[in-house]
Amino acid sequence: WDAILDFCFVYHSQHPKVRNVFNLDFPDSNHLSKSITIVTGMDMVNLTYYNFFASKEKITPNWAADVLAIAYNASRNNSCRQIFLDKIFVRICIHTNKDGKIPVKHIYKMFPADKKRVESALAAAHLPKGKYDTIKPDVFTEAAFKIFLMNLCPRPEIYEIFSTYTAKPFMTKDIFTKFLNEKQRDSRLNEELFPRLRADQIKALIEKYEPGSNKGQISPEGLMFYLMGSETSIIIQDRLATCNDMTQPIPHYFIKSSHNTYLTAGQFSGVSTPEMYRQCLLSGCRCLELDCWKGKPPDEEPYITHGFTMTTEILFKDVIEAINESAFKTSPFPVVLSFENHVDSYQQEKMANYCRTIFGDALLTEPLEKYPLKPGQQIPSPSELMGKILIKNKKGHDKPAIVEQAPLPEVGDAATDPAAPGAPPEAPAGEMDPQHSVLVVVSEAVDLSDDVLLSSPPLLSLPQGTAGQEVTAYEAMSSIVNYIQPNKFMSFENSKKKNKSYGISSFVETKGEAMIAKSAVEFVEYNRRQMSRIYPKGTRMDSSNYNPQPFWNAGCQFVALNYQTMDFPMQLNMALFEYNGRSGYLLKHDVMRRSDKKFDPFCERIDTIIANTLSIKIYSGQFLSDKSVKTGVEAEIIGLPGDPKKKFRTKWTATANAINPVWNEEPFVFEKILLPEMASLRLVVHEENGKFLGHRILPLDAIQSGFQHIALRSEGNMVLTLPALFVYIEIKDYIPAAFAGAPPVCSVSPRGALLLRYAIAFFSHLRFHGCLVQPNKGHREDHHQTTGGKMKAVLETTNRRIHWQPVE
Repeated sequence: WDAILDFCFVYHSQHPKVRNVFNLDFPDSNHLSKSITIVTGMDMVNLTYYNFFASKEKITPNWAADVLAIAYNASRNNSCRQIFLDKIFVRICIHTNKDGKIPVKHIYKMFPADKKRVESALAAAHLPKGKYDTIKPDVFTEAAFKIFLMNLCPRPEIYEIFSTYTAKPFMTKDIFTKFLNEKQRDSRLNEELFPRLRADQIKALIEKYEPGSNKGQISPEGLMFYLMGSETSIIIQDRLATCNDMTQPIPHYFIKSSHNTYLTAGQFSGVSTPEMYRQCLLSGCRCLELDCWKGKPPDEEPYITHGFTMTTEILFKDVIEAINESAFKTSPFPVVLSFENHVDSYQQEKMANYCRTIFGDALLTEPLEKYPLKPGQQIPSPSELMGKILIKNKKGHDKPAIVEQAPLPEVGDAATDPAAPGAPPEAPAGEMDPQHSVLVVVSEAVDLSDDVLLSSPPLLSLPQGTAGQEVTAYEAMSSIVNYIQPNKFMSFENSKKKNKSYGISSFVETKGEAMIAKSAVEFVEYNRRQMSRIYPKGTRMDSSNYNPQPFWNAGCQFVALNYQTMDFPMQLNMALFEYNGRSGYLLKHDVMRRSDKKFDPFCERIDTIIANTLSIKIYSGQFLSDKSVKTGVEAEIIGLPGDPKKKFRTKWTATANAINPVWNEEPFVFEKILLPEMASLRLVVHEENGKFLGHRILPLDAIQSGFQHIALRSEGNMVLTLPALFVYIEIKDYIPAAFAGAPPVCSVSPRGALLLRYAIAFFSHLRFHGCLVQPNKGHREDHHQTTGGKMKAVLETTNRRIHWQPVE
C-alpha cells in the first residue's frame, strides 16, 4: 500500500507484450475495459508495473478508484503509531507457506537488526523461535504479537515518565487526568472553546488502553498503549483535509509546481517519459512544464525534450493524453500547463487542436464572465476553476508583429541564466525571453512590455508561407490562453501601474534571490497582486534543487522544482503540500494577502502576529535501522530569515542499538519563531557514519503538543512503517526575556475579557491588561505599562485568546 503510486488502464501500458497477450489492439476486443495496471515505487522514477485482468468490465474502474483512494489517503499516511504496528502484524500473518503457516524466518527478516533479541522476544511470547520453525495463525494472535514487540523493543523511557507522576505501579484516574492536562494539552487553547476532558472521557481512555483488570487505574503498559493510540497523533488531523479557504484569487496561493517535468534524471542526457507527468499530477502537482519543439517530417508531430541536449524525445500528444488521464485523480483543483514553445505556426495549431480535442471541456478556452481580462480585475479562485486546465503560453497581439529569429547555442532556462555555461550575452537590439530562449527583434510599433508569440529555432526551419499562416497559428494558441499570461518583468513600478492579475513573470532562482535581497517588500506586494514563477538555474545539470522556502517567504506562487531528484528542497516541498487535502494549493498567510499590510520577510517582529517558542525533547527511537548501529537525531526550524538558525543534534547513542535507542538529553529550544504558519520543524536521523536513515518535516501550525510518536519518511517522502521517534513537543507563545515578569499568556472567554477590561479601569496597579472581544473584526490591541516595560495585549478573535507583545 505504501508504494502504490497509480492505477491506469492497460491501453497506456508501456509493455507491448501485455498488449499482444491480451490482444488489446484488436478492434472488437473488450479486453481493454477489463484490464488495469498498478504502478508502484518508492519514488517517481523507479517504477514497477503490475498488470491485472478482471472478469467483468465494471469491476476495474470501481476497484481502481477505491484502492487509489486508500493509497492516497493522507490520514492513513499520518496515522498513530499503533496503526503502523498493526500493519506489521498483518504483513506477518498473510506471509504464509503452502501449509498456511507463518515461517519464523520471515519474522527474523522483518527485524534484522538483532537476531538474538528477536529470538528472546519470540521465546518470551511463547512462540517458536527456530529459524526453520513455523507458527499456526491461531497461535500468532494480536496479544502474542504485542508481547513479542514489548520484549523486542522495551520502552524504559515511558516507565521513567510514568514514575515522575507516581511511585506506585498504577496511576489513579486523578493522576492520569493531571498528566493529560499538563502534558498532552496545548496550553494556548481556550478552555471555553476547547474544554478539558470530562471524567467520563478519562474513564473511557483507561478502559480502552489498560490491559489489566485494575478498574479506574492505568499501568505503565496502559500509558504506553495510550501514547501509541489515535489520541496522540503528531498531526492535527483536520489540517490534512481541505481546510483552506479555496475561494480566494489564485495569486493568493502557493501552487505545487514542477520544472522540466518530462525528465527522469539529469538535464543534459536524462530520459524523458510521459509517466513523469502522471506521477507529478498524482503527487498533487498543479503546474507542469512542457518544452515543445518542432517535429520532423513526414509526420511533423511536435515533441517534448530539453533543447540542444542529449535528453530523449517524447511526443507532445502522448504527454497531453497522460495529463488528461491523471489531471484530477488526486486533486480537483485547476492544473496549469506551462508551455515553452519552440514550434512553428503549423505545429502550434496542431498543439492547440490536441489540447482542445483531448482535454475537451476541461480546457479553459474563455475567461469566466464574472472575471474579464481587465487591469485591476482579479482572476478566479481555485474553487471556481475546479476541473479546469489552464494554458500558460505567450499570447499574441491583435496584429502580430514581424518576428525575426536567430539560432542560439543553448536554449531553455539555462539560456537566460547568467550562471549557465555558454549562456549567450545580452543582445542590445532585442529581448531575451526567459521561457523561450530565442532572440526576438520586434518593430518599434510593438509595445515591448507586452508579449509576442514566438516560434522556434532558427528562421530557416520555419515552413515557407504567408503571413496568414503565422496569424492562424497565433490565433490557435492565443485562443486557449487566458488567466495565465507570461509577461516580461520590467520593474515593480511598471507591474503595479499595469495591474494585471493574470500576468505571470518567470525568474531564474539567482534573479529571484537578488530581487528578494534588494526589494523583498515590493516582491511580496507584487505576488499579492499577480503571479511569479521561479525555476532552477541552468548550471544544475544534475537536476538538483534550490531551497524553495525563501521564495515562499516572498509570496511566490509557482516555485518549480525538479521532481526526479528527492533532495532536501523536494522533501520540504512534498511535506508541506501534503496538507489541505493534497490539493496542490496552500493559502498564503493573511499578511501576504491583505492590501493594507506590509510584510518584510527579513523583519524581526511582525505586527499582530504572535511569535512562538518550540521546545522538543528527543526521548527515543524505534527500529531506526536494519543494522545494529549508533544513531543520532538532528533538529532545525525552516522558516523566515529571522527564525532560529541553530541546528540541534543529539549525541550518538552510547551503544550500537537501532531497535530502541534512548537519548537522555536536555530539550532543544527554538525560542522565537516569527511567523509560525510559515515555519516547519525538520527532524533527521543519521547513522554515526553519516548515512541517512529517515526524516520528517512538520508544519509548525499542524503539530500537536505533548508526548508523540513521529513516523519517519524515506528520502522520497514515502512512509516508513517501522522507524519512528518518540518525543515531547511543547509550543508556546513567545515572551521576550525582558518581559518575563509580565503576566503569562492568558486564555479567557469573551465575558472574561470584558471583565478584565473593566477591572483595569478600577485597579490601576494590576500588571496585566485585557481587551474587549470584537468578533469578525480582525483583532484589537490595548497597551499597558508593566514593570518590565510597555506591553500590548493582542486579541485573536478566531479563538479569543489574548497574547502579550512588547511595544517598541
